[in-house]
Amino acid sequence: MKTGREYRGVLKRDSDTIVNEFLYRDPHYTFIETLPPAACRRNPRLFDGKHITLTRWTDGSIRLYFKKMRTNTDFSIDGYAFEVANEIRQALKGLVEEKDY
Repeated sequence: MKTGREYRGVLKRDSDTIVNEFLYRDPHYTFIETLPPAACRRNPRLFDGKHITLTRWTDGSIRLYFKKMRTNTDFSIDGYAFEVANEIRQALKGLVEEKDY
């Protein structure tokens, strides 16, 4: 098990330790990791747009991923950049507090 990582499971107390016919009150535990249900994802998507996805990782960090860029005859770099910037703004709008500076 890694330090600082969260595990989902059951901690079971097996028994007290018996050594040389003496009963020690040092309990023995066994941890059994359980898998989350299929509906419970480990890194849920917070935003799924046309060009980007925003994902929260188990360590609490938020990561931004770009989807495959589709170029066709109407493709414009300025238009693409504008749409991506709008999606990033829309994705972050509810996550980050706006402060008056």
